[in-house]
Amino acid sequence: MGEIHVTFLGSGDAFGSGGRFQTCIYVDAGATRFLLDCGASSLIAMKRQGLHPTLVNAILLTHLHGDHFGGLPFFILDAQLISRRTNPLTVAGPPGLESRIRDSMEIFFPGSSRMQLRFPLQFLELEEKRLTTIGPSRVTPFRVIHESGAPSYALRIECEGKVIAYSGDTEWTDELLPAAHGADLFICEAYFFDKKMKYHLDYETLNTHRTALGCRRLILTHMSEDLLSRVQTLDVEYAQDGTRIVLK
Repeated sequence: MGEIHVTFLGSGDAFGSGGRFQTCIYVDAGATRFLLDCGASSLIAMKRQGLHPTLVNAILLTHLHGDHFGGLPFFILDAQLISRRTNPLTVAGPPGLESRIRDSMEIFFPGSSRMQLRFPLQFLELEEKRLTTIGPSRVTPFRVIHESGAPSYALRIECEGKVIAYSGDTEWTDELLPAAHGADLFICEAYFFDKKMKYHLDYETLNTHRTALGCRRLILTHMSEDLLSRVQTLDVEYAQDGTRIVLK
């Protein structure tokens, strides 16, 4: 079992708070490399970090909002026209992801969804609480509370003897407990410091459940200007664009 390297290519919210890129987390597990979410700015963030898109074997989506999947039209076009990808790509996420992605491609670049691709592209729908094998990784989705026109998930990924859990966007739900329990790393959104908002978590609420989560390491992401202005007062790690974590 080797090391796993986690890089926050984008740690921001939908609105560029703090000048951050939208959600995109790169996981290099040696035998496989995947993205957790792929917000609209992801391709820019990848190239700024010197990460070649063809290294990515899979993209795992938590839900179908633009700041979490909107980079796919650009990623697929880059793969076809610029990176000239030939290796297979799997895109996995909630039911309906293929039609939403293809519709987005047609809106941004008419005709692009009907291109004959030079690489195999697989869309894989994840079912709630059903473990799915994607390459050498095992992925289990948990239904969370976030309206996106399709089910929204927290993801638990087992790979190389390690577990990474990721909340996606959600207000507090007890479904986060089995998703995060025993995880080597739990990546969790915290949008506000203490303001309660439907469909999103705040730091204060998350902190009340911190012990119950049972994860080995917790790091916050997807923060608004409100929380970013108070990060120095937090007693938990928080991500920035470019933050790198090594799981040994």
